[in-house]
Amino acid sequence: MSGRRSCVGLAFCACYLASYLTNKYVLSVLNFTYPTLFQGWQTCVGGLLLHVSWKLGWVEISSSPRSDVLTWLPAAVLFVGIIYAGSRALSRLAVPVFFVLHNVAEVVICAYQKCFWKEKTSPARICSALFLLAAAAYLPFNDPQFDPDGYFWAVIHLLCVGSYKVLRRAQKPGVLSDIDQQYLNYIFSVAFLASASHPTGDLFSVLDFPFLYFYRFHGSCFASGLLGFFLMLSTVKLQSLLSPGQCAAWMFLAKVATAGSSLLLFDAVLTPGTVGCLLLGGLGEALLVISEQKGS
Repeated sequence: MSGRRSCVGLAFCACYLASYLTNKYVLSVLNFTYPTLFQGWQTCVGGLLLHVSWKLGWVEISSSPRSDVLTWLPAAVLFVGIIYAGSRALSRLAVPVFFVLHNVAEVVICAYQKCFWKEKTSPARICSALFLLAAAAYLPFNDPQFDPDGYFWAVIHLLCVGSYKVLRRAQKPGVLSDIDQQYLNYIFSVAFLASASHPTGDLFSVLDFPFLYFYRFHGSCFASGLLGFFLMLSTVKLQSLLSPGQCAAWMFLAKVATAGSSLLLFDAVLTPGTVGCLLLGGLGEALLVISEQKGS
């Protein structure tokens, strides 16, 4: 059983690393900055593959009542916000910087639990939130590649991530499985992003994209769709087999590996101040892993 868990954890890390690096390549190197089309493509591929997997009996999707679907609708809206804003931010920010800002979503969750749910918060969790918040707050002043638009979309992204996780935890247990939730997310995202592609101008602007007919663009987009689907499956499997503390540890490992690899593959300027903020953010996430493991 331990070997199986390790294999699932390693598979998750591999999918996480490959998915983020592929997305970064498409968004920053090829400069495909049409998020309604890119995220629409990814969610369409994910939805189709999940539907085929269901029909083949590889995953189970229940027939949920309309009331449960409507209850999940706000979370599906936030999911669109997560992937849209995340795509806009990742196209402009270095991967380690993106992760530091992304992790502030845990501060949103911690604050909500403390203020509204009146949950007891461990000292490690409080220190983690403070370190994550401090790292993100000082990072813009120490980032030589500071991009206001990138930081703006990263803030929208982290707020959507935090709100999405709060809504998930507020859901009644057993109403919708993780696969059910993701299936609804895919359906809503495809419909919303497809309808938004024309008003945002992406639908016709993409015709001017210089790599539109190049094989490396087609291959990268195809890979991003597949990797996003496998990352979702491996995440669901990881959460079903491991405790929250163990999942947090694998997530931390995946982020460290992805951030380190991105520095070797993509242009990034690091100053002592930037490195200090990244290390402070890493310390904050390490404390988060410890607090999750103690709470498991």
